[in-house]
Amino acid sequence: MISESHSYEESKSKARIRHIVCLKFKADSVSENILEIEKKFPLLKQSIPGIISIEWGLNNSPEGLNKGFTHCFIVTFANELARTAYLPHPAHQAFVEILKPLLDDVFVIDYNP
Repeated sequence: MISESHSYEESKSKARIRHIVCLKFKADSVSENILEIEKKFPLLKQSIPGIISIEWGLNNSPEGLNKGFTHCFIVTFANELARTAYLPHPAHQAFVEILKPLLDDVFVIDYNP
């Protein structure tokens, strides 16, 4: 709950953000290219200020509800300003250019933990 002494905007600039990116690769994507994505996505933390952590994993749910999405990356940002800086950041944009040709679909959702 936001204290009355802090404005909503002040709270937004301080609240962490989780950025969840789920990837579905094209059936003809080469495994070496997918491995490159697995290696390069976490390296964005070294290039982009405001990223607290990046973790990822492969789907292993027994429920069969993943709709073909195989990879999940979770980026934790210090705050909304960090996420805002990340989206157009040249390192992120360069990564997206490598990723796009491999993708069949992507799902992104953000939230404040």
